[in-house]
Amino acid sequence: MTLIETYQAKVKAGELQADPAQHALLEILNTLAEGLVGYKPAANWLTQGLFGGNKSRPKGLYIYGGVGRGKSMLMDMFYDCVALPKKRRVHFHAFMQEVHSALGQTREKGIKDPIRPVCEAIAQSATVLCLDEMQITDITDAMLVGRLFENLMNSGVIIVTTSNRPPDDLYKDGLNRNLFVPFIELMKTRLQVITLDSQTDHRQNRLSDERRYFSPLSAKAEMNLEKLWMNLSGGHGKPMQLTVGSRQVGLPQVSNGVLRASFAELCGKALGAADYLKIAESFRVVFLENIPKLSKAKNNEAKRFVTLIDALYEAQVVLIASAADEPEKLYETGAGAFEFERTASRLREMQSADWGAVELV
Repeated sequence: MTLIETYQAKVKAGELQADPAQHALLEILNTLAEGLVGYKPAANWLTQGLFGGNKSRPKGLYIYGGVGRGKSMLMDMFYDCVALPKKRRVHFHAFMQEVHSALGQTREKGIKDPIRPVCEAIAQSATVLCLDEMQITDITDAMLVGRLFENLMNSGVIIVTTSNRPPDDLYKDGLNRNLFVPFIELMKTRLQVITLDSQTDHRQNRLSDERRYFSPLSAKAEMNLEKLWMNLSGGHGKPMQLTVGSRQVGLPQVSNGVLRASFAELCGKALGAADYLKIAESFRVVFLENIPKLSKAKNNEAKRFVTLIDALYEAQVVLIASAADEPEKLYETGAGAFEFERTASRLREMQSADWGAVELV
């Protein structure tokens, strides 16, 4: 089936709500998918080098729009439809971490300018590269992406990326932003910039009538949490290393801006405020499983849990949790019980249907 036929079938089955703005973007994605049939980047790049231009090379896409409009979902449909053996779909943040790791390994081999060989390796593995949720908040990323993307595009890689921001708003007010501006111009020149200007926040509707906090811990609670995970992430979670300063924090399951982890994985380890702030900055939805009853014996875990909830609350992150008891009964006695009352109140507030802004996968 074509991309449009796939979309129409999902609407007919009740899996999606028809949206004119989505359909307009779908037409563009469908045209790109058709233009990639038989595409060979090496041959196209050779032709471009010899004759000073290749009109047959399809332009990639930069798709931006508000939260919940369906950018990631449509890009995923495009990815599934593209008939090329070498393609990759990855969250932008995870992709940049992989690039930094590869650059470090290449430098260890004594290569002074490692960007070119790293880009060559990426191009060998992916003719089409789909990057979800492009956002630039780190100066090291800001100083790297220009040369990185230029090399990838010059190698014939077709890039399709989503973002909540238009290109001109990337790395807004960032340190040394003037050095980042050429990257913005590169994106606007080499990619087709498309706005998904839907009036409907589709994903918010997915959660509006759903519970977000399940207690006590039971098979039913796990089933309900699993249902929401599948609904919001598609169930395609993969491990990810989150860079916090000079450290790496391992996260168990990440999919399209959604994090899923257990209480033990986030609060049972020696993590601190900086780690939780980075998590809150990086994800719009956090699934936190198996929150236990807290006490003086779990004082360190309780303190970390309070810090985590504070970070998620301030960033308006949607929290979906399974716990041993209701928020007010998680920490009833002990030295930290009084202070925990604020956390319990925040947990209650975060369960409301209108809490947070959630991006459609």
